Amino acid sequence: MEKAVILLSGGLDSTVCMAVAQAKGLELYPISFNYHQRHSIELDGAKKVADFFGVQKHLIIDTNMNAIGGSALTDQTIDVPEGNPERDDIPVTYVPARNLIFLSYALGYAEVVGASYIYIGVNAVDYSGYPDCRPEFIEKFQNLADFATKATVAEHKKIKIETPLQDLSKKDIVLLGTKLGAPLQFTHSCYKGGEKACGVCDSCRLRLRGFAEAGVMDPIAYEKQE
Repeated sequence: MEKAVILLSGGLDSTVCMAVAQAKGLELYPISFNYHQRHSIELDGAKKVADFFGVQKHLIIDTNMNAIGGSALTDQTIDVPEGNPERDDIPVTYVPARNLIFLSYALGYAEVVGASYIYIGVNAVDYSGYPDCRPEFIEKFQNLADFATKATVAEHKKIKIETPLQDLSKKDIVLLGTKLGAPLQFTHSCYKGGEKACGVCDSCRLRLRGFAEAGVMDPIAYEKQE
């Protein structure tokens, strides 16, 4: 059985991405990150998702991206703004170079476990405008990955970056996750990290709109829904 490393945040997209990899018949190796983000609720969700899929190992990497700061998700002095799904600028919730760092860890892990694939739930349709979610970024990282490891250089083993949600709307992602039986009830997308999702940040608004357009009941609780 071929293996896949899954970047699992505990959010909607990464959980559906993991369900896609399972449906492909791949052996799942999820990797999550405690990067000293604003809250740990999403990471708690990742643990539940990993348990749901019955993986042999769920790797959690500890890295202190709050030491760099520069994001409302890692710097407690920067407030999380109310969301605007129609924005065309890069919001303060962008974490500098996060996907570059996470994919680098995933690439090393894939080499160690002998995985042929890395799955990441980046999306260029309904998202918050982050530069490291674009197809151009993934293409450039793939080019780099092909020259970055012993597996790819000396053993000529390709480690392919898979982005199955890249061109899907949030509606499509919800429908796909529902079809595949992904445990959406364990996912958490809110930037603020309260006991209930806030319902007003970018991530909450995009998620709520996706569920509404899909005609599917969102299984998590919200403080506020517009």
